[in-house]
Amino acid sequence: MSTVIGKWAIALCLYLVSFSFTNAQMYEVYNPQLELIQKINDDHIFLLSESIRVSDKDQKLKLLNQNYEPFLELEGSSIYQYLSPWILVEKDGKLGAYHEYGEQIMKPEYDHIDTRYNELLGKRGNTFYHYDIGTKILNSLGTFQEAKIAKNGQVIAKVPAGYQLPLSENPQHIYQHLASASNSAILSRETSGYGLINRHGDYILEPVLDTLLHLEKEFFFGFNENQYMLIKATEDDAQIKYSSYHKIALENDVILEYIHGRLRRIMKNDGILLDIMGMADVNRIDAHHYNVYFKNGKVGLLDSKGVWQVVPADSITSILPGNEERYGALHGRFYGYVNRAGKWVIPNTFEGTGRFSEGLAAVKAKGAWGYIDSHGSMVIPPHFDDAGEFHNGLAVVKKEGKANLIDRSGKEILSSYYQHIDRSDDHYYITENDGMFGIIDPNGKEIASPTFQSVRREGYDRIIVQKNGRFGIINESGEALLPVYYQDIIIDNSAQKILAEDIFKPMVPEEDKKGKKKRK
Repeated sequence: MSTVIGKWAIALCLYLVSFSFTNAQMYEVYNPQLELIQKINDDHIFLLSESIRVSDKDQKLKLLNQNYEPFLELEGSSIYQYLSPWILVEKDGKLGAYHEYGEQIMKPEYDHIDTRYNELLGKRGNTFYHYDIGTKILNSLGTFQEAKIAKNGQVIAKVPAGYQLPLSENPQHIYQHLASASNSAILSRETSGYGLINRHGDYILEPVLDTLLHLEKEFFFGFNENQYMLIKATEDDAQIKYSSYHKIALENDVILEYIHGRLRRIMKNDGILLDIMGMADVNRIDAHHYNVYFKNGKVGLLDSKGVWQVVPADSITSILPGNEERYGALHGRFYGYVNRAGKWVIPNTFEGTGRFSEGLAAVKAKGAWGYIDSHGSMVIPPHFDDAGEFHNGLAVVKKEGKANLIDRSGKEILSSYYQHIDRSDDHYYITENDGMFGIIDPNGKEIASPTFQSVRREGYDRIIVQKNGRFGIINESGEALLPVYYQDIIIDNSAQKILAEDIFKPMVPEEDKKGKKKRK
């Protein structure tokens, strides 16, 4: 910190002798060992990706190399958007486009630019221009009310009479309606019916269907006269994966087939998921599970692969997805657990149940949550408002609206409760109190209490923190690697460098009333 103190001391002296100052950015560049290797003065740098570095000093955009030296100036005053591989720039309210390697595709004179990974669609007035990275040609498509790039790469244009496909071999053909449905197909409607169109603008399913719905991904559900179809769209074909003259209906996000008016099959996107007699109803539990009800009163838990997680059994109202051969189940008003055979292994005496994890499950009894073991014995008494699953021996619990961590014995890990504790994707815990954040490692060690405006892990033993608008880096012991002093900290992983941004004030001597510079 001695260099920092010295810098501000010099600035104070200069102020006392009638110098004025203008703020500018300065960067201290560190290697992964946090050794200072470079300083950059009077610049403003940011990263668009791990390999694209930009300077916008004085509203001039320049691409930088790994040593932060400019090698190409972009025509624009600011970055409007970056979606690999396209960099959109803005200048005087107009947009332009560059490839991320630096090639200019569109000058900044467009009102709007639509992007896809291998193409651009620019709008200037009511005229649209298309660029394909394969041909490297920018073409005018014509004048339309509006136009956009479909998910499959074709362009859909709206005209007063309907819709057109300007990149197809028949660009003047009018469609009643066109909708970008999947990465393979556009859903079309003509006077003859519904159909599917590929990237080239060709029909892969002729427009003859009475009904055609997009299910998800490349799958569609169609009906023509008295035939029902499940269809998979590809670039060159529409494959009818299943067809039936019996009724197929989409009910509550579940595809069901009825034979002679009786529910017979549960369908998946491309065929039969379950074919069994005696079904009365099907309820989707989540994206991967169904409760299947039978006329004889039995209920089972079916997964999205058509496998019974719990075989149909009596004396069960509903079954929840589970872990460790235990599935939360409701019978009447109370919950317990059943095994795969549908046998009660833990009686239904609870007001609520959670999934088993690491041999324990959260259960609600007498209005509070505690934990039981796989035999149903209460090992952590119910005294929490809410309780989560265990991970690496820890679980998040809540009491009186605040959160803590407990271990498998029920011992509270933190000395005090916080307003929020969330487990991150990298298995660390982010704590929050009054809008301030802290961090806890996967083993429950508190690295920092919630005293920072933001906390962000950037690899092992490197955590970027913000306090009072300033940034620093701490390690997993909570020790400062870089002081919380900088305007920003940028991690440049591909260059294996860390940029710590500061503000410095270059000297600008004031002129006296006679136009002469005052001397020190």
